[in-house]
Amino acid sequence: MSVGEQACSLALLILHDEGIPVTAEKISTIVKSSNVSVESYWPSLFAKLAEKRNIEDLIMNAGSGGGGAPVAVSAQAGGGGAAAASAAPAAEEKKEEPKEESDEDMGFSLFD
Repeated sequence: MSVGEQACSLALLILHDEGIPVTAEKISTIVKSSNVSVESYWPSLFAKLAEKRNIEDLIMNAGSGGGGAPVAVSAQAGGGGAAAASAAPAAEEKKEEPKEESDEDMGFSLFD
């Protein structure tokens, strides 16, 4: 993400948080007041985004990504049916994660 994108993103969030209508001029004003120079097209792009999309939805879905690609198990031609059936349970086994150490294990605590 470029500096222009970050500055305009933050300006958009400031305007939205304060309940001020988002315009390219207002984004430019906030960016200029923070002593950041951006290309002239960034504020207008973010203003158009604010017109077409609900900012609340963008904020709430910012961390949600797409799901991972499904893993396909291919069976060999011929008598591979038994091999594929035995490979499926191995793929479904969960790996045990190492247990994190706590402060109690070390004999001291951060807040003692």
